[in-house]
Amino acid sequence: MFKLKDKNIIHVASAVVILVIISSSIHVIRAPVLDALKHPFNIINFIRREAGGLIFFHRNLRQNEILKKEIDILKFKLNSADEVYRENERLRNILAFRQKASFKVVVARVVAHPADSWSSAVIIDKGRFNGIRLGMIAITYLGLAGRVIEATEHTSKVMLINDPNIGVSAVVKRSRQEGLVSGTLGGYLIMRYLPKDSDIQISDVILTSGLTELYPKGLLIGKVVEVGEEFSRLSRYAVIKPALDLTNIEEILIIIK
Repeated sequence: MFKLKDKNIIHVASAVVILVIISSSIHVIRAPVLDALKHPFNIINFIRREAGGLIFFHRNLRQNEILKKEIDILKFKLNSADEVYRENERLRNILAFRQKASFKVVVARVVAHPADSWSSAVIIDKGRFNGIRLGMIAITYLGLAGRVIEATEHTSKVMLINDPNIGVSAVVKRSRQEGLVSGTLGGYLIMRYLPKDSDIQISDVILTSGLTELYPKGLLIGKVVEVGEEFSRLSRYAVIKPALDLTNIEEILIIIK
């Protein structure tokens, strides 16, 4: 049975070859024969092209999946390297600050945020065991951060300067105009009790004046972004953008006295 099929295939192939040779030599029948053979060859080419496309599609799909996984791994490594770089940059800045500071500091990491929404504070991983006590001042290498309001053996709670319960005496670096800076629970601070004729302008730098107990003189608070009059029209106020991003603090320095 298989031999018969093989012979039939050979016979058909031989007939097609002979027909092609004859049609090539006889001009009159060349075109009809080629037209008759064209459609089967087109079908064969179509099937071959579609089959090849299907094979390549699955191969390309698999390759794309492998490439996507490799890209995800590379992205993870890149993000990890970037995070390590940023942390090293912060630690270098902290080290440089400690070396030139005129006071002793303890470096602590922010480990949590309190659950309440009516205050602005962070929890750090250092406490009384490390010499931290209630009322001590918290800073970063960029400027004033807040003060310690609770201290346990190994953790402390630091109220940030944008909390309304904090008030610190401040001075305009340029004009030496004094006022009181307090928080707003937002991204900005308010400097109040400024005389109506006070010399304060947008972009002025605001520093601690040293008049509030425990706050060292000359700590950077921020820059003035707006100046206005109080409702009484007897005094002015200034809106201050803090020198540090209070929503993304990762390390804090506690001034030890």
